[in-house]
Amino acid sequence: MISSMTGFGRMESVKDNIKITVEMKAVNHRYLDLNIKTPKKLGIFESEIRTALKNDIKRGKVDVYITCEDSSDNANTLHYNEALAKEYLKYFRHMAETFHMEDDLKVSALAWFPEIFTMEQQDTDETALKQALDEAVPGALARFLESRGREGENLKNDLLAKLEELLENVNFIEAHSPQIIADYQEKLKAKVKELLENNQIDEGRIAAEVTLFADKVCVDEEIVRLRSHIHAVKNALAEGGSVGRKLDFIVQEMNREANTILSKANDLAISNAGIELKTSIEKIREQVQNIE
Repeated sequence: MISSMTGFGRMESVKDNIKITVEMKAVNHRYLDLNIKTPKKLGIFESEIRTALKNDIKRGKVDVYITCEDSSDNANTLHYNEALAKEYLKYFRHMAETFHMEDDLKVSALAWFPEIFTMEQQDTDETALKQALDEAVPGALARFLESRGREGENLKNDLLAKLEELLENVNFIEAHSPQIIADYQEKLKAKVKELLENNQIDEGRIAAEVTLFADKVCVDEEIVRLRSHIHAVKNALAEGGSVGRKLDFIVQEMNREANTILSKANDLAISNAGIELKTSIEKIREQVQNIE
């Protein structure tokens, strides 16, 4: 199966008042760039999660967001730092005496100063966390891969259609090329006959000139290689798997052959077909960039 590098997957799991939500999304990237963002309490599981994801994801910039909600009654507790409150109070009174100012500090004002009151999270049951993660991570991954697969199938069908368009231009150039040489030979004969008037034409010299011209404009090798590259792309799409880099390389070679054909073109029809070749190859290249 062909997979796109773009995808999205989301899964929630609840175990013993613990709700884990895993959300994954990805865009194109030359290699695998895996970024996992988790709460501190889930940090001990990050390495395990990363290893599991890398087994099924080969390319793309993948962002994974994991959140954890604890709905139990004792999930958070309020902590009062009395020693720090005394320190604040001591220094405020000292300031009032030093600067001869009114000591108007109230309890409600003192309570707002940093670290006097803090919210502390209680330790969460690791077993419940692990159970929720073991359900949410594979579930999000499965949906993520499914979305990639759907998009990959669309890319595959689109690429096959574009390859057929490319093949039509290759066939046209292949069929039209011999006629260019024949036309050149007739034009050369007519020109030489005009110059020599009634003198006899040297057919051997004409043949030699035509041969030189044919060597310059011959695109047989390029046509053969282009057909081979088109066949290789179709095979790779049929085989599936992580073939994005391979296809990218093949498309580069296809573009090289199209450039050579265009540089040899000595005919408007072939020049136009060569331009169409490059246009089709560029469209294929853009789509190949999306394949894992």
